[in-house]
Amino acid sequence: MKRIPEMFASCVFNDTTMRERLPKDAYKALKRTIDRGTHLEIDIANVVANAMKEWAVEKGATHFTHWFQPMTGITAEKHESFISPTGNGQVIMEFSGKELVRGEPDASSFPSGGLRCTFEARGYTVWDITSYAFIKDDTLCIPTAFCSYSGEALDKKTPLLRSMDALDKQSRRILKLFGNEKVQRVMSTVGPEQEYFLIDKEMYKKRPDLIYSGRTLFGARPPKGQELEDHYFGTISPRVSAFMKELEDELWKLGVYAKTKHNEVAPAQHEFAPIFTTTNIATDHNQLTMEMMKNIAGKHGLVCLLHEKPFAGVNGSGKHNNWAISTNTGTNLLEPGNTPHENAQFLLFLVAVIKAVDDYQDLLRLSAASAGNDHRLGANEAPPAIISMFLGDELTAILDAIESGTAYQNNEKTQMEIGVSVLPHFPKDTTDRNRTSPFAFTGNKFEFRMLGSAFSISGPNIVLNSAVSEILCQFADQLEKSTNFTADLAALVKKTYSENKRIVFNGNNYSDEWVAEAERRGLSNLRTTADSLPLFTTPKSIELFTKHGVFTSAEIHSRCEILTENYCKTLHIEALTMLDLVKGKIIPACIAYQNEVVKLLERKRPSNFDTSLEEYLLGRIAKLSACMLKRLIALEDVILAKTEDSATYYRDKVFCAMSELRAVVDELETIVAKDYWPLPSYAELLYSVVAM
Repeated sequence: MKRIPEMFASCVFNDTTMRERLPKDAYKALKRTIDRGTHLEIDIANVVANAMKEWAVEKGATHFTHWFQPMTGITAEKHESFISPTGNGQVIMEFSGKELVRGEPDASSFPSGGLRCTFEARGYTVWDITSYAFIKDDTLCIPTAFCSYSGEALDKKTPLLRSMDALDKQSRRILKLFGNEKVQRVMSTVGPEQEYFLIDKEMYKKRPDLIYSGRTLFGARPPKGQELEDHYFGTISPRVSAFMKELEDELWKLGVYAKTKHNEVAPAQHEFAPIFTTTNIATDHNQLTMEMMKNIAGKHGLVCLLHEKPFAGVNGSGKHNNWAISTNTGTNLLEPGNTPHENAQFLLFLVAVIKAVDDYQDLLRLSAASAGNDHRLGANEAPPAIISMFLGDELTAILDAIESGTAYQNNEKTQMEIGVSVLPHFPKDTTDRNRTSPFAFTGNKFEFRMLGSAFSISGPNIVLNSAVSEILCQFADQLEKSTNFTADLAALVKKTYSENKRIVFNGNNYSDEWVAEAERRGLSNLRTTADSLPLFTTPKSIELFTKHGVFTSAEIHSRCEILTENYCKTLHIEALTMLDLVKGKIIPACIAYQNEVVKLLERKRPSNFDTSLEEYLLGRIAKLSACMLKRLIALEDVILAKTEDSATYYRDKVFCAMSELRAVVDELETIVAKDYWPLPSYAELLYSVVAM
């Protein structure tokens, strides 16, 4: 077996490979394009394309594809072979700079949110030169952006790259004020932690709700869930361990910085986490990770569930978006240093993030909104739907001292005393961690914990980058006019914190007291996706995105339309699946079991045996079955009564009818004999792969 350093990025056309394969002048020109964002000339593109093709063919690749991220939330690819006819009945392997830089998939069948008419089919994929090409399934994959014939962004990557450019521009304005002229590029960086469930494939095949919707639409709670907390960080079962090892190997080959793996809190739940990298690359890597998880699980007789809440009553799966800002010289602008109270540059960037989160809390909430995530937020360790920030004791004390004009008492880090002499002493952190906070400072980064596990991380990072860019722009506009930079900087930090500190909360976000306190502070509590969607198209939101060139007004409205449509369609599919399951499986099972009980009753009565149990079962099942029929008809009625795809209608009518139907079916599951119940139980699903 190869050593990890030899294996790592072996399937990636990265900087090392480019340096080896390209002529010096071509390599330097390509590096300039990557580092400075300049245009790549076609003659250089041709040289790069030929070298890339030769490398890919040596590794067994026969095709290439422009790998992009449309508004479906997953990736897309159209494969083209390298072959080109020679005219004598033979072929040669060719790949041109034009094919590398630009592709032309049919854009009419991807979501556009009304930007395009159906007959307007032309779309373009354009190479994202900052994200390395890689080989997957004998295909050279070229990460690209995706736009329409008239230039509108039809994907998740284009606006992400735009938001990164905006953050770069405004951050460098601030750094110049501190005398830092050497920084050529400022980038947002991300390390997304990915939670997921693994269940047995044969069990999965017996659950149409999992197949069609990704979550269990019915299911009574098992005798044991996560109450004992014994799965968290527990020993990984051999079957799951084999899956994780293969996943790591494949991701390492693709240059993904796979770092951490462990069991999560719920039975059958696990987590994967990579090392930080530039946001657009991290987005590509996370999409690859989710794809690989699903593919590799199948090889081990497993199915990977990425839905935010596949099982009611146990933890849902999130995606913790660890976000920071770094320079091309290697400086993390959110690193406090040993004396953060004296680090003026850090404090300015810190209060910029605080103000950005406060001013644009509604957009941040919207960026984590989906039909699936609505089930997760506010339950079983997921943060609530109220945006707030955790800064910890030290930073809060520093900012409080600045606001009050008092001296900060710098307490040196104390040694951690555990009470066992043989254990090593180590410095105690200046603050605890707050797992209930949706947006927590964790040392030198912010952890945005609201994201759902199935999400592309592009949307939340677009909002983060754009919001922080706007606040840095406001700061730069003010400070660039300053005649006393030190005094004006201090005043700006103080004023910003004072006006936006309502967003800072270091306590228990799960408590009822916090809900009331958040309302008193004027913070939003957008409980569902339907509550959040209208906020995408407010004048304030449009002004933010258009000012910094992240979205056009038309692109904003189109994305709102797509999000609304996705929400409605998701609930519609779930409702139809419930109806199908009840009619085709649940009702026949209940009738069959009742028939069996009736037969037993008829056999016992002539002998004067006690029939109270059978009579109780029949009465109970009959009553619940009648209730189930009533709620089944109610769900059918609200589906048939809808006149438009309104998010509020689906939330208030369809989802409520689904919940009422589920409640009675779940109760029936606890009464009908297991041999008759047509669906694998929660106990079978959750414990099918955890046995050692």
